[in-house]
Amino acid sequence: MPAIKHSIAIDAPPERIFPLLSSGEGFAQWWAEDITDVSPDSVELGFFNRQTIYRLRRVRAAAPTEVEWLVSSGKEWKDTRILFRLSSTKTGSQLQFSHADWRNETDYFVSCNTTWGELMFRLKAAAEGESPGPLFSTEGMRY
Repeated sequence: MPAIKHSIAIDAPPERIFPLLSSGEGFAQWWAEDITDVSPDSVELGFFNRQTIYRLRRVRAAAPTEVEWLVSSGKEWKDTRILFRLSSTKTGSQLQFSHADWRNETDYFVSCNTTWGELMFRLKAAAEGESPGPLFSTEGMRY
């Protein structure tokens, strides 16, 4: 099955990055402005005035090195997995990212790959103490 993959060096320890990957509050700093905590292990992300909603359930959290989310909604995202793996480096951390188990490599899959690339740099900035804010505002995208 197709998977989106990215790797990025971040000048911060895994302990500082992990909270950005493991909660709705963390996602709100770099991914999406419209976040609802459904339960301690589930979040809902709204995009484009909630025209698109993705529900994620955290299925694994091994602080501070690994987080896995299962997506339970969305035409193409349903049943995909979002995985973050962190390892320590001399200058901070290396993040290995995967959005796995897509059914097909569609045009939407390709556009999501591009978007995830941008999101990795937002995450990096947030972890390094900058304040880029989330890529997705309630209404649309911020560049």
